[in-house]
Amino acid sequence: MAYKLENQRKTNNMKLLLSIALLLSSMAFVPTNSGTLTVEFEIAKYKQGKIYVALYASADSFLKKPMKGTIITVENGKATATFENVAAGTYAVSSFYDKNGNGKLDTNFLGIPKEPTAMSNNAKGSFGPPKFKDAKFTMLASEKSIKIKY
Repeated sequence: MAYKLENQRKTNNMKLLLSIALLLSSMAFVPTNSGTLTVEFEIAKYKQGKIYVALYASADSFLKKPMKGTIITVENGKATATFENVAAGTYAVSSFYDKNGNGKLDTNFLGIPKEPTAMSNNAKGSFGPPKFKDAKFTMLASEKSIKIKY
């Protein structure tokens, strides 16, 4: 009787391991709807320096908690940021040009930026920062490119 129970446990364990292996192998073939987002910046006034770029995935996180961020170098008034593995969805980009090179967005006593800022769709704020709905864009393809002007 003990022999029969031991064999049944081994069989159940083998079935479990096989099920897990099949599940994991099937996940490897699930297509992902993610791709590369390229953000091209055109900065007429500044020929060199750094731009801090943030990618947001919702109105709730917009200008608060980016899902991805990068720092890029401006050369001859142009710069390009690339975000890899961006899933299909709705996003917005914010950025600022770090004029004094201190690595942060300088603001006045009211919180208004003292350094140039720019958003996707070249969205502008009215009595405050731009809204997510004005800066949002949709990424459906495996590659998407947007342009932002300062």
